[in-house]
Amino acid sequence: MRPVRTLGAVMAIGIVTFATACGGDDGGSGAEPDAKTVTVQAANGAVSVPAAPKRIVSLSPTHTETLFAIGAGPQVVAVDAYSNHPAAAPRTKLSGFKPNAEAIIAYKPDLVVLSDDMDGIVKALEKVKVPVLLEPAAKNLDEAYDEIGDLGQATGHQAEAKKVTDGMRADIQKTVAASSKAKSLTYYHELDNQLHSVSSKTFVGQVYGMFGLQNIADKADKASGGYPQLSREYLLKQDPDLIFLADTKCCGQNAAALTKRPGWSDLDAVGHGGVVELDDDIASRWGPRLAEFVKAIGDAVQKVQ
Repeated sequence: MRPVRTLGAVMAIGIVTFATACGGDDGGSGAEPDAKTVTVQAANGAVSVPAAPKRIVSLSPTHTETLFAIGAGPQVVAVDAYSNHPAAAPRTKLSGFKPNAEAIIAYKPDLVVLSDDMDGIVKALEKVKVPVLLEPAAKNLDEAYDEIGDLGQATGHQAEAKKVTDGMRADIQKTVAASSKAKSLTYYHELDNQLHSVSSKTFVGQVYGMFGLQNIADKADKASGGYPQLSREYLLKQDPDLIFLADTKCCGQNAAALTKRPGWSDLDAVGHGGVVELDDDIASRWGPRLAEFVKAIGDAVQKVQ
């Protein structure tokens, strides 16, 4: 999913309640009438789902990772084509960008999880009484933790979800504490080889901000919503201390490739080991592997200081 978009709001923890189940004869959830349900507050409102859904469909790579990390993997029957982690995830041709209600309903889900309401898919599924949790891209760390908590509550794995978020918090705090503030260091985060980047106001930019790094893309971010496209001349003039490549998979970029770009071999980061090759997926998702992204930044900061 590229790039990470700043959508969504803080998700409050829901409460357990009893309500009429969401089943139906029209290909809906399949939950039994009067079954115990859990109400979760998501971006699409208060959503009632079976207390222990058995047929979950995920249309978000981030949420797929979360479901498996909190132990709900066995309950997942289908995920979208971009959900490539973990390997055990049941990938299909389903799309979160061009969702097809009929194709989703064919899996007889009792819960659908997604991060974007593309083409009115939420209402389309709600019409046939399929519970849908809309958990948009997190705008900050707290929202990322809240969404993991939401999925834990919705799937009957609340304790496991808390364990995951507690571990993430501890790992991130440890990494940041071990890396001295790098206020004098500048960086460039590359989304693709067309020089699209992120500004400090994005989720990704905020992660870098924890280390005190200065983002060279901020001055170029005017009307691009946090994702400016830099010119080669501008980037060469800025000469960042660190270059983070989040396009190693999509665009085949690496440290060696940068030396072939006109003028790039003269950059300080390229000449002195300041190029960091990131995993595209880890750098663009706000789920359980976020601590790995933070660790990659922390290691780079310590290396150059």
